[in-house]
Order: sequence, then structure tokens, then C-alpha cells
Amino acid sequence: MEFFCYHRDRPGSLPLREKLIEAHWSYMDRFDSQLIARGPTFVGEVPTGSVHIVDLPDPVAARAFAFDEPNYQAGAYRDVLLRRWRNLLGRTMWDFPGGRRGGNRYLVLGFGTGEAADLDVPMDQDGLIAYGPLLSDDGADWLGTAMLIRASDPDAARALLTVDRYAEIEVHDWEFGGRR
Repeated sequence: MEFFCYHRDRPGSLPLREKLIEAHWSYMDRFDSQLIARGPTFVGEVPTGSVHIVDLPDPVAARAFAFDEPNYQAGAYRDVLLRRWRNLLGRTMWDFPGGRRGGNRYLVLGFGTGEAADLDVPMDQDGLIAYGPLLSDDGADWLGTAMLIRASDPDAARALLTVDRYAEIEVHDWEFGGRR
């Protein structure tokens, strides 16, 4: 089962995150073969969160993954978005033909209302790094869409979603994560 996990930083948590960077990476190394995508979100140069898309056996394992993470345990994060997810591209971020660097990269989260939308991969998928629906724990209900994308700007990234089908759409600067 695939899960989307987004830890959002507490304001002023950067010193704590910097202190725990090796603990965070060592923790994520344990899930290396299960990660579909990972990386921080930013405002300017300041980290604002951490995205992990991971294949785990069940929701219990996903909750353990999210809440045992060292930054979460130390209080660096203000909240966690954890949802079932479906990998519609069928690949990891490391398989993205555009590589790790170059261009603007974004996390786009569309929080759905009503009938499901954007369940098919967009026709213009050259910039898609990861794409899929956010689902309820049992996978039966559509709750929105999450994607990682290379695009010219935040508006271009947002435009891949059917905007009127979402209660809210967030766009965050994002970069490939992992050890440097």
C-alpha cells in the first residue's frame, strides 16, 4: 500500500531540524527500498516541511513511519498529513527522466470535495515526478490529489488540477530529498 506523508514544520524549528538531520536521514535509510519520493518543501531558503511517499504494508505501519520519525518525536513538526495514495505513474522520483536538478519543483496538494477528480494522469506529464490520488485509510474514498512536478511557476503547477473540484489547493516549493 502506498502512503503520502507530509510533515509540516513548526515556525522556528529550523535549528532543531538541523540538529537532527543525521537522525532523520538514518531513519529514512531504513525505508530506502520502500520510498517512492521524498524531499523538503521551502519558502525561500527556509524549510517548511518534509514529504515522503512510501510503500508500506498497512495503515498501522504508515502511522508508525510518520510518528516515529525523529523530527516528529522531537517536536519540529506542527502537524502531519498522512493519506493512502496511488502511484499513477508507476515509478519513483529517481526514475523521473528530468533528473534531480533543474527547473522549479513543486508539491501540489488538492483537497477534494464531492466527486473524485483528476484520477487519470494529465496528458502533459513531462514535468510530473509523482502523481496520484489522496485516499481514505481503506482506499475507498477520494480525498484529493498530490503531485510533485517540475513547472515554470506555481500557477503552471496548480493548473494541472481541475481547480473547481477542490476546496483548497496548496503549492509548495519542493526539491528532491535524501543524503547529499
